[in-house]
Amino acid sequence: MTLTASKNNEFLIKSEKWDTEFDKSRAWRARIGFILIQNETIIEGDMTRLAPEGVETHFVRSKMPVGCTVENLASMQSSLAETSKEFMPEFDLKVVCYACTSGSVVIGEENVEKELLKGNPNRKPTTLITGAIRALEKLSVKRIVMATPYTDDINTIESRYLENKGFELLNVQGLNLTYDSQITSVKPSYISKFAKAVDHTNAEAIFISCGALRTLDVIEEIEQATGKPVVTSNQSMMWNCLRMAGIEDQINGYGTLFREH
Repeated sequence: MTLTASKNNEFLIKSEKWDTEFDKSRAWRARIGFILIQNETIIEGDMTRLAPEGVETHFVRSKMPVGCTVENLASMQSSLAETSKEFMPEFDLKVVCYACTSGSVVIGEENVEKELLKGNPNRKPTTLITGAIRALEKLSVKRIVMATPYTDDINTIESRYLENKGFELLNVQGLNLTYDSQITSVKPSYISKFAKAVDHTNAEAIFISCGALRTLDVIEEIEQATGKPVVTSNQSMMWNCLRMAGIEDQINGYGTLFREH
C-alpha cells in the first residue's frame, strides 16, 4: 500500500498491481431466472432447493393486484417485458421463466414468451405451464387428473388449455382459494390427501397445479400411494428449466420425473 498526499493534504491509497484469479463463481454450470408474482413466497425456496450444484437461481417480481383472479392474472401481461429487463444484464442467464401456472394459461404461453423476449432477447423464454406440459409428455401420459387450489373459472380455463394440448382430464378439483396467503398455508399433508382423493382409476398421472402449493415434500408419498407419476408445478418448472439450460441431472426425492428423466 502506498500513501500519497492530495492537493488538500488528504492521503489517498494506491493499491499494488494484483494478478487476480477468477473462476465461474457458484454458477459454473448455469444461471436461471424466474419471474414471480408479487405475493409469491414458496417458489424461491423450492427453486433453490431443487438447483443442483453449479446452478444458481435468480428472481424478480411482476406487478399483480392481490387475489388470484382471471382479471388480475391477465393484467400481468403488460408488465412482463419491463420485469424481464430487471434481470442482471452483466450475467449470462440461460433461461428466463414466468413462474405462474394460472397466469401462463390465462395469458397464454406464446404471449408470455413474446413479452419475455422483448425484455431479454438473448435468453431462452419459457413458462411454468410449458414445464408441466413437457413433463407430462416426457412421462408419455395422456389421461390425467388435476388438483388445484384455484377457483373454478380458472380451473375451467386451465382444463381447456390442457385439453387443447392433447390431454384427457378425467377429474379436476379445486379448493376455491383466491389469496396467496391461503394457498401457501395449505398443509402438505392435506395436499397429499387431496391429490389422492382426486385420483381416478383410469388416470395415468396426477397433476398438482400451482407454484404456491408446498408439494415437494409429498410427491414421493403420493406416487407410492397411487402407483402413478406425480407432476407438480414447481417440480416440473425446475425440471424444464434445467433441461433447457443443458443440465441433465437426475435427482432423487422428487418423483419419477426427476429420478428417471
